[in-house]
Amino acid sequence: MTEFSELLKADNNQPAHMIQIVDAAGFETWLAAQPDRVRAIVAAQKFSGKGYEHAIIPGEGPADWSVVTGVANQANLSAWCLAKLAEILPEGHYRLAQGQAGPATLGWMTAQYRFDRYRKDEAPPGPRVLLTEEVAKIDAQVRLAEAVALVRDLVNTPAADMGPSQLEDAARAVAEEFGASMTVTRGDALEQGFPMIHAVGRAAGKDFAPRLIELRWGDPSHPHVAVVGKGICFDSGGLDIKPSSAMRLMKKDMGGAAHALALARLIMGARLPVRLHLLIPAAENAVGANAFRPGDILHSRNGLTVEIGNTDAEGRLVLGDALALAGEDSPELIIDYATLTGAARVAVGPDLPALFTNDEGLATDMEEAGKEADDPSWRLPLWDGYADMLKSDIADINNAGEGGFAGAITAALFLKRFVPEDTKWMHLDTFAWRPSARPGRPKGGEALGLRSVFHLLQRRYGTPAQK
Repeated sequence: MTEFSELLKADNNQPAHMIQIVDAAGFETWLAAQPDRVRAIVAAQKFSGKGYEHAIIPGEGPADWSVVTGVANQANLSAWCLAKLAEILPEGHYRLAQGQAGPATLGWMTAQYRFDRYRKDEAPPGPRVLLTEEVAKIDAQVRLAEAVALVRDLVNTPAADMGPSQLEDAARAVAEEFGASMTVTRGDALEQGFPMIHAVGRAAGKDFAPRLIELRWGDPSHPHVAVVGKGICFDSGGLDIKPSSAMRLMKKDMGGAAHALALARLIMGARLPVRLHLLIPAAENAVGANAFRPGDILHSRNGLTVEIGNTDAEGRLVLGDALALAGEDSPELIIDYATLTGAARVAVGPDLPALFTNDEGLATDMEEAGKEADDPSWRLPLWDGYADMLKSDIADINNAGEGGFAGAITAALFLKRFVPEDTKWMHLDTFAWRPSARPGRPKGGEALGLRSVFHLLQRRYGTPAQK
């Protein structure tokens, strides 16, 4: 695992290469102030101050060189504006001429993330260390980078090595790190209290038995926040089996659980004054003689009966039981993450989690948090007019909407039936995957909607020093 704490250090006047930041608007002014030698070097490297461009400026000696790099807005640095530099510069120490990198430290660190579990023969590049004057912010930025890496690691790991038991191990490691309590309900023990989790996961067999993982942390007197994450460790589609092209990335179907676990780690690492309840329903949706079938009627924890219109709409089933349990403790807020629908990707693409919430204030706060954390989501409506699409002739509700319309919305409406009406709730339908690389964000598993939700919680529950 990348040691992010080694990539961001306090600036104690150590030897380091200087990085000068400019933007396109200020480039000509900056260039005019440079000596002829520098102007010639910049022109030779075709540097014009645009984002992600850079030029190397030689100094008097062989090791005495500096960097000038372009950003979109010099006065308002983004999380990713230094990420490309961190990917391509030589090993060594660097400092900004301005002294403060702010949110750009995140991209500097995550650009050096490597998933090398299966490539042990590949030597990692040496670290590029950024020195910062913002010493008080180092630990928080390192925790953010670690949380992003946790999501990436869990999602990138193939299903054979990241089944329900390994997801349980990952949760236990986080619980032990922060002194949280943890309980797990496994296998046939789920049948009474969590029948939908049991039905979805029972065909995977003993070695991949379904389970509900729960972690509790915090002072009982603090506001109660529940975080739920969909942990389908592999989704074949069940008896409504997916085509091979759609099954290829289904190792990432536990991306919601990865986000929920990473968010819990951030909450506990920052010691936010909340009473946290983390719930991860973990299962593999497999094909077998005892797999649940289209047309079956499942009972749920909150008493609703569910007709199975499609076994490939299984994520909402496991979430339904977990959300019902979360609501029984009357939390102030419930947050769930899930790689739930392809319809959300059609609507908003891979970068934007689709956000659903039953509270207007929460929606406004999330929009602001997304902007401030440089981690946007996009709100879609909980349109009750589509509830009829989930009607069943023989049960309380169907798990799959008819007609193929509004798939992300009907999925959210299904989940809404398992959340207490008077509880604030937020559902993020996230992709948890980056189909192509960007600076600081390699192709593969990705945290989308993690930092914005944590920022919202900091604003809502943080101590005065954290707000």
